[in-house]
Parts: sequence; C-alpha cells; structure tokens
Amino acid sequence: MASPSEPVHATVPPMMSPPNNPSASSEFRLTSRLRPEDAIDYITVADPVIHADGINKYTSYRVDCRPPPYDAAAAAAASATAAHAPPQIDTFLQNNSHSYSSVLRRYSDFLWLYERLHKERAGAIVPPLPEKQAVARFSPEFVEERRKHLELFLRRVVLNEELNDAECLMVFLRGEDGEFQRAKALADKMDGSAHSVDLSGSGLGNVTMGGAGAFNLTPKNTNSLKKWFSEAKTSMSGALVQSPDDDLFDEIERYIEALHVQMKRVSNQSTALVKKGREIANALFEFGLAFHQLGQSEGEALGSKLELVGATADKVSAMAAKFSELERLHLEEPFKDYLKIIHAVKLALGRRHDKRVSYTALLTEIETRQVNLNRMRMTPGSEAKAYSMEMSLNRYQQAADLAREDYAEVSQRVLREVDRFKREKAEEMRMVVLEFILLEIEVNRTMERVWGELVTKLEGGKGSSVSGTIAGASSNANVSGNNIRANNPMPTTAPPSMPMQPTYANVPPPPSDSLMESSIQYRDNNLTGMGL
Repeated sequence: MASPSEPVHATVPPMMSPPNNPSASSEFRLTSRLRPEDAIDYITVADPVIHADGINKYTSYRVDCRPPPYDAAAAAAASATAAHAPPQIDTFLQNNSHSYSSVLRRYSDFLWLYERLHKERAGAIVPPLPEKQAVARFSPEFVEERRKHLELFLRRVVLNEELNDAECLMVFLRGEDGEFQRAKALADKMDGSAHSVDLSGSGLGNVTMGGAGAFNLTPKNTNSLKKWFSEAKTSMSGALVQSPDDDLFDEIERYIEALHVQMKRVSNQSTALVKKGREIANALFEFGLAFHQLGQSEGEALGSKLELVGATADKVSAMAAKFSELERLHLEEPFKDYLKIIHAVKLALGRRHDKRVSYTALLTEIETRQVNLNRMRMTPGSEAKAYSMEMSLNRYQQAADLAREDYAEVSQRVLREVDRFKREKAEEMRMVVLEFILLEIEVNRTMERVWGELVTKLEGGKGSSVSGTIAGASSNANVSGNNIRANNPMPTTAPPSMPMQPTYANVPPPPSDSLMESSIQYRDNNLTGMGL
C-alpha cells in the first residue's frame, strides 16, 4: 500500500509470476494494481454492526478519517516522476492534515451525503453508491461487499477536488450523532425554502428552486390547478436560453451517449466471457471425473494413465475456476463500475440542464411580469398595485442574476469534470486491458505446462515425445512449406494421395503378413476384351 502522503502513479506493476519458472507451481498469481483511490487509505469504513431495534433493523459502519502529515516535497517528487499520467493531488490531505475523526454512519447517511453532493456541487461527477438490496441485506457476504463499496465511494469523493471541500462532506466525516442529525434537518429545511420568490401577485404561491435548480410552481388553491399546470408547462417547454457553449455540450452529450452504448456492449460480453469460463471449468471437472472412473474400471497400466488424465483435467478445472474469478474481479467488475461512472456523468449533464431550465423559467416570468406591470401603470388608480408588482419584479430580477451565475458556474464545473473523466478513464481502461492480457498469457502458459507434464508422464520419459513432435511441426511448418513450394512447383493436376495413417509412440506397428498382402486380387483392366 502506498504511503498516504504519496500520490499513486499510473504505472504498470509486475502483476504476473514468471511464466517460464520451472519451479513455479501450477497455480498462477495476479497482484492487484494500485488505483488512485487506494492512496486515500487514511479514510476507512469498517466494523459493520447489525442493530435490531424492533422492526427497524439496520447496519452501522465506523467511518474513520485519520489523515497523516502532508509532505509537499514527496508529492512534488512523485508528480515529477509520473510515468503515464500526472498523479492526482490530494487537496483534502493538504487542507485537513491531522484532522482525526471517528463516527458511526448507516447506509441512509451515505445516501444523504450522495444526494447533498449533487445539490451543493451541481455539475460534479458524484461517484456511485452501492445499490440497495431488499433480500439478504444482512448476510455477512452482502454486508462486507457493501462496506467495501461505501469505502470506495468516500475515497473517490475525497479525491475529487470539486467535492472534497463540500460542507456536507465535512459534517458527514466529523459530526457527532446529534450534530449530524441537526445538520441533516437544517439542510432539508433549506431545500424547502431556498431561492423563494413571491408570486402572490399572479395568483400563484411560491416559486422554489430545488436542489437540482428546477422550479416547483405550487398553486394557492385547487381551483387554479389546471391554469397553474398550463402556465408551468408553457414556461418549461419554450425555447431555452442560449449560451456560447451549447454546441460543445451537445457534442459531449452525444459522446457520452455513444460511449454508454459501446461500454454496455463490452460489459455484457465481459460477463458472458466470465460465464463461459465457469462453464469450461465445470466441463473440465466432469471430463476429469469421467476419465478417473474409466481408469478405475480398466486397472493396471492403462487404468493408471487414464487416471492421470483425469487428475490433470481436475487440476486444470480448478485453475480455470480461479481464472474465471480473476476475470470477474479484474475485467467484469471494472467495466460495470465504468458504466456507473458514465451514468454519473449523465447526471452531471442533467444538473446543468436543470439550471438552464431554471434560468429560462425566471427570464420568461420576468418578461411576463414586465408586460403586466406596464399595463398596470397605464391603469388609473392602480399605483399601489403597480408598486407592489414592481417590487416583486425586482426580486425576480435578483433571482435571475443568481440563477445566471449558478448556471455559468455549473457549466464550467461540468466541463472540468468531463475533461477529468476522459483523462482518468482512458488511463484506467488501458490498465484494465493490459492486466487482462497479461493474465491471459500467464494462464495459458501455466495450463500448457500442466498438460505438457502429463504428456511426459504418459510417454514414460522417452526422448521422442508427442509434445516435441507438435512443437517441431508448428515451428518448422512455414519454413518447410516454403522450401517445398520453391523446389517442387505444383503440377497442373495433383496426383491422387493416400490418406495418412496415424502413428502412436507407444503402439508397435502391426506385423507384416504376406498372405494378407496377397489375399486380395485386383482385376487388370488392360486385358483384351474386358474394355467397354
């Protein structure tokens, strides 16, 4: 594990055991490479405890945050020696060195943090949370799997510069139970009253921008429900406000959508590959079992050799099962995680769209209120109403200015996040594919060695072996073929050839019998009078 003060480099580690090592066992090993989030090892989610409070049963986790002293010199040296991509700077560690905390959190608290990050930092790519599960959610396997994913979520949040200084994250990591619950209640209350604009002059209630920036248009009474819905729909479905970056965002959305389609296909094929590997492992086990039983029925020398085939097939079956599990961990799971990150990018783009809709709705409402104000000013005796409408219009204009700034800020954040996503995920994809290729090479070499040892045992250690024959034939096939074609050009009509009989190293040739050779006589077609 890398030191917390040292960023993780995107380098290619020696992941495989030496394939040509004769002393190596038939097992193969794959050393897990370090990921960027592995450097944030000072944040841990541990000690899951199941609580049974009547019908309210839940699991709590201890969240520890123990950042070490920040070493600026070591970080600069690591950045200068980065091999493939510049390492991510741990700004959280820079700003929170020696800030120790330990709190208890449950899954619903992680979910609150996830939703608050979307609201406080709209446009940022918020890492995915592990999915909910209604069945067997208290089994040890599920609890441990969820714990690992919750820890990964927190480390990714801390690693993201757009998220690691959010107020909700600090409260989540450091707030005691009472303080944390008060902070949650206050945040929910602020969501209900944020950006409130009085709409009493138009017969509506309040226009409230929610966490995503979208409007909630609430009518005063049920009689105006149809009118309210019609006005709200019109304000949302009209032409949206334009910006210089719209073409760029359209291109990003098309890229992300196409990437999602292609990655979905790759993920499905990876899942199918892992499934096929499990089927091959099971088939090899059944194959080995059948040969073992056949060898027991035969007995003597033949039976022992058949049992050797069965034992080797069983050994290769165990290797194939282990290889299938490694494929799941290092190929299938990364692609599934990649799909979730792509979905997070879509959510970030959606937050920008929500801000755009909010700003457009405010501009539309300001335009409508300006027309009503001008009409009211021309009406005699309506000065008081006109003044009230003018004050309301000013509040709308202030809200529109804030919405414009919010929209611009979110747009810039999305651009930064998409650039980071493309840079980091390109490196991640390169490492996943390289890791898979090296794993395939190691597994095939190991299996080849196991089968080769079986061939040696079946041949009784003789010098001339089937494996040597196959190896020699495969290595000299192209050279000998080229020499034959050069020295003996192909005739116009190929002469008929007799089928070659297979030869076996341990089977003696059949005895020559002249009686058998002369027992079949062929008619001479050149005899006179026999032709037609």
